[in-house]
Amino acid sequence: MTLMEIMVSLAILSMIGAMSWTALGQTFMARDALERQDGVHQQARIALERMSRELSLAYISGNTTVPNSYRTVFVGKDEEPADSLWFASISHHRIYRDSREADQTELTYWVESDPNDSDSYVLLHREAPRIDHEPDKDGTILPLAFGVKRLDFKYLDGTDFEWEEEWDTTGIEHPNKLPRAVRIILVLEGPSARDPEETEEFTYATTVMLEFSGAVKRSALASGQSSPLSGGTTTLPGGTGMGAAGMGGARGLPGSSR
Repeated sequence: MTLMEIMVSLAILSMIGAMSWTALGQTFMARDALERQDGVHQQARIALERMSRELSLAYISGNTTVPNSYRTVFVGKDEEPADSLWFASISHHRIYRDSREADQTELTYWVESDPNDSDSYVLLHREAPRIDHEPDKDGTILPLAFGVKRLDFKYLDGTDFEWEEEWDTTGIEHPNKLPRAVRIILVLEGPSARDPEETEEFTYATTVMLEFSGAVKRSALASGQSSPLSGGTTTLPGGTGMGAAGMGGARGLPGSSR
């Protein structure tokens, strides 16, 4: 082989090597972006599953005159950049055996600015294992999701089946009354699979039925009266179906807030 042939061969090999390296680099970047996307999807799934479980067991106690008891509330505020919600639930998990804790708990969802990213927020979860006169304070605070761009709650009025932006059981519109359902919309920011150096927003949504809202009365079931809470399936706005089995009619409200 002449020197010229060797130089041409080396040039071709260099070009093939550079093209292969570029292709492999883009493949690795896409793989890393997909892994980060999976992390975003996973934290969204975990956050929505936890909020769904806790919201489905939200309750309002009517025993406000019992000594040593506190008034339970369900308050959702339509705020910017994200909504906030605090309520009482019977979803508390006792970690230690024989601990002096009940199933009742106070919960709050809200967002705060991410200290590592000024353009996004962190979804925070507060849980207090005891019901007291400050339903939005005390307890343990933990993050549920990072990179939050939007958190929106909508509340379904069981009387007229209209979705509302806010709900307050201490006000005059819904005194001591739970919404029939809560729709959660969570928007998170994550890496784009098309361009790993760019980001995109991922939207997650779910509708949660509240078991202790509008329980089916035994008298109505016994008499066979037609009611949206008994028998069949009622189609809610947005195409969500619910039947009598999911309305919580077989379960009663907790007797006391303590």
